[in-house]
Amino acid sequence: MRAVFTVFLKEFRENLRERRTLISALILGPLLGPLLLAGGLTLRLERGIGEHDRPLELAVAHGERAPNLLAFLRDHGVTVTPVDYDEATARQEVRAGHRQQVLAVDADFGSRLAAGLPAALELYADASDLAGSGESMRIRGLIGEYGALLGRLRLAARGVDPLLVAPIAVQDIDVSTPAARSVLILGTLSYLVLLTMLMGGMYLAIDATAGERERGSLEPLLTVPVPREQLIYGKILATCAYMLLSLTLTVTAFAILLRYMGLERFGMSVNFGPRVALQVILLSLPLAPLGAALMTVVAAYTRSYREAQTYLALMLLVPTLPLAFAGLMGLRPKLALMAVPSLSQHFLITSLLRAETLPPSWVALSVGVTLALAALLIALAGGLYRREALLG
Repeated sequence: MRAVFTVFLKEFRENLRERRTLISALILGPLLGPLLLAGGLTLRLERGIGEHDRPLELAVAHGERAPNLLAFLRDHGVTVTPVDYDEATARQEVRAGHRQQVLAVDADFGSRLAAGLPAALELYADASDLAGSGESMRIRGLIGEYGALLGRLRLAARGVDPLLVAPIAVQDIDVSTPAARSVLILGTLSYLVLLTMLMGGMYLAIDATAGERERGSLEPLLTVPVPREQLIYGKILATCAYMLLSLTLTVTAFAILLRYMGLERFGMSVNFGPRVALQVILLSLPLAPLGAALMTVVAAYTRSYREAQTYLALMLLVPTLPLAFAGLMGLRPKLALMAVPSLSQHFLITSLLRAETLPPSWVALSVGVTLALAALLIALAGGLYRREALLG
């Protein structure tokens, strides 16, 4: 173990001198990721509030055919702008972005309403315009509300109780907690935590084999009277140390930034205090030796630093693939899925954010399987270092 720690200290100190690597691994990733997430979520929430409170503007063609409808819309805060558009002009105005939506009233709108028949309205909107989709939905909702009001008035005029056409009334009861609701917008937190942790040790893992070989220092290193596998074990340990630093910085940055997002205004609360932050670090930590060993093994088969950088950049996607798969399939946490590294960490972190109690069996299986796979890959890396083919 003395030789392993000697190599560990050597690699750790040498990597501290690489300023560009240090800035990329321990500053840009751990700090920029949380800043981007917190800033993006804040802008998204503020924009959502602004869209809901923003006055609606609606261009109406032939509005004189539906005066009661326009009065209803004005009473609900809609600014109605009369226009004289035909079908082609309405399409062009919306497509060009001059109007968010245009409402056209058919010529027989009034006569069909008087006859008790469905009356047609044409709402021109651009479904590909995400900025205006919220306003279009609000307009449709108001028109639907007006139609429901007319339906109830028709029934009442005929002596029929309007409640007869609504035999079932569904009451939505939200049982979610404020902490659980926050996961709706913090679902990518675990992804960023795991990704930045792996990025923290990527450059050191590249330098352990490909970098040493390219500089010509690998062969003299292997002549040291120390078992070769102890050399790579020390390098892997140094890689794990930088991953731990990156993980700690990332989680700390999240814990600080999330306190100032003001999710309480939206009925949410962030369960990410010091205790939860420490638990997130401990639950993610077993993934560090697995990632470090996997990167070292992949780098051992490359011929140059640039080639290793290319392959390991792709390897960063491997731990995140189970997270994407779980999102697409709508998987829910259960004991069997705790045997999948990175996916189990994602589920455990999400449960912490929801302020749920973690079953000990889940934690034990997640940690045990991740560490077992890490031990196998570390042994494989040690075997590769004993091969003469490692020198190229």
